[in-house]
Amino acid sequence: MADRIRLGFIGANVRATWAAQSHFPALLASPDVELTAVCTTRRETAEAAREAFGAKLAFTDFREMVVSNEIDAVAVVVRVPAHYEPTRAAIEAGKHVYTEWPLGRTTAEAEELAALARARDVQTACGLQSRVSPALLYMKEQIEAGFVGEVLSCHADCMRDGALERPSSRTWQRDASLGANPLTIANGHVIDALRFVVGNFTRVSAMLTTQARQWYETDTKKMVDVTAPDNILVSGKLASGAVASVHVAAVPWAGGGLRMVIYGREGTLMATGNVSSQRGEMLRVQGAKRSHELSDMPIPDRFVWLPPEFPRGDPFNVGQMYRLFAEAIRTGQTQSRLPTFDTAVDLHRFLDTIRQSSDTGRELPVA
Repeated sequence: MADRIRLGFIGANVRATWAAQSHFPALLASPDVELTAVCTTRRETAEAAREAFGAKLAFTDFREMVVSNEIDAVAVVVRVPAHYEPTRAAIEAGKHVYTEWPLGRTTAEAEELAALARARDVQTACGLQSRVSPALLYMKEQIEAGFVGEVLSCHADCMRDGALERPSSRTWQRDASLGANPLTIANGHVIDALRFVVGNFTRVSAMLTTQARQWYETDTKKMVDVTAPDNILVSGKLASGAVASVHVAAVPWAGGGLRMVIYGREGTLMATGNVSSQRGEMLRVQGAKRSHELSDMPIPDRFVWLPPEFPRGDPFNVGQMYRLFAEAIRTGQTQSRLPTFDTAVDLHRFLDTIRQSSDTGRELPVA
């Protein structure tokens, strides 16, 4: 295998918003991964991606791409309902796979993909990139080192933009059954970041509501019904004994960024970022040790695994992910710092418990 991992990218449309913000700039700057092949559903968009990114190969059928001997690994960066088929095909072809979060439309899909990957002995990554955020890695280290002492309580919130008017091409997420909505995506990233920093919940109580029950489609001129939750309120108790709360919502105007605060017997730690920081990108870390004044805490270089010229902003944590993914493929050993399909399954199951708590109106234990 060459020094750089040869990657086939499914969902390589140059106009794909999330991929264009993060994966493409991360891959083009990556010292570890070469964007060798691209795949979209149409020949013209596949060729446009091949030219734009300097890829060697372009495909319109992922089944053809995943069996190519010219790629070592596959990235699946398409809409959530379409994650399952290409991910499964890549695993069955013996390719290592990086699939965006949520791993599957349902927990059952995620469990099946994780089990298949273990059986075929391929390396996996799932896009829970807050787990490789330098800021959150630093916070986790400081908590474990006793900066705040015994953790007493913690809170995270993120109010994302949630337009009430959008074209019909962007209203598919209104359907809760498709697995891509504020509960799974924005809340999934935020609550996973909190769990990564302070530990898992043991008991949880939740309320999911859909405050905006209809959206206006600007092209069809129709109001469409929304079943996906747009406000997620979670409270509970952690394994450490601390209490925790999370509020994530899609709001019509002037959404705010991520805020995570850890309160301990000896001090406080806080991470804040702008509206795109739900995945742990470019956070500011502040702390107070036996003080009521928060001070900035510079993030040590040891949590940065990329060269100085690597772009900051949204691509950064995705770049950190690709570095660990490449290392796992080269060594044949899963990296403990890399969120894998098994990490994703654990979060899928936790979100199921949150949903069940809301549906029943009961506090529930977390497995």
